[in-house]
Amino acid sequence: MGKGPGLYSDIGKRARDLIYKDYQSDHKFTVTTYTSTGVAITSTGIKKGELFLADVSTQLKNKNITTDIKVDTNSNLLATVTVDEPAPGLKTIFSFIIPDQRSGKVELQYQHEYAGISTSIGLTANPIVNFSGVVGNNALSLGTDLSFDTASGNFTKLNAGLSYTLSDLIASLTVNDKGDTLNASYYHTVSPLTSTAVGAELSHSFSSNENTLTIGTQHALDPLTLVKARVNNYGRASALIQHEWRPKSLFTISGEVDTRAIEKSAKIGLALALKP
Repeated sequence: MGKGPGLYSDIGKRARDLIYKDYQSDHKFTVTTYTSTGVAITSTGIKKGELFLADVSTQLKNKNITTDIKVDTNSNLLATVTVDEPAPGLKTIFSFIIPDQRSGKVELQYQHEYAGISTSIGLTANPIVNFSGVVGNNALSLGTDLSFDTASGNFTKLNAGLSYTLSDLIASLTVNDKGDTLNASYYHTVSPLTSTAVGAELSHSFSSNENTLTIGTQHALDPLTLVKARVNNYGRASALIQHEWRPKSLFTISGEVDTRAIEKSAKIGLALALKP
């Protein structure tokens, strides 16, 4: 377990990663290369049905400053500058998108042994202000996540959550959508040696009175091959296998079927990530 409660985004993250991470129905190809000066260049292509999307990103690290620049097929340029630990526990992030003149944002993150704070503000005349904070320790934490629109004077996001962590178990509870949605998640490490874990997420909407229960698991067949599976109460079942065929280079194939409409074609996703 890490030191301190982390950030609000860490609440329930292990269960979300187990249940949702790496599952996809698209075809994705990523290649990363490095120049002699240490600049990382990553090219990504995604095929979504008949639509093909691509982007090229570069990353340059200089001491504690990391600069990321990405250009996509819509001619948008996203730039992010991260300054890690200008002071102990502090991280500063500045980002903007060209040509969107309202996209500029400054974010500050601070992590302490008993607290984690993240706040950001848009660089506009009437910005949206975001704040999230967590108090506690690496076993029990309680936090909130807020967004305030200074133009309308209203809260656009109002969430709260808590997390309880043991050496092999993480349980969390969050209230989202201004109190309309209740999420409970559970993550349990069965065997660290084989990366075997099980998890579940239950979501309840008060406005529609609907419940969604998703159960997932993972297991490492060997040190280089991981299999995952999940199923929800609507009958959608998914599985994936991920193989690290060379260091940092991953091949992932995933599929999803609707067990209540088995005559429909299964959704198949492929992902190949190449790194030197």
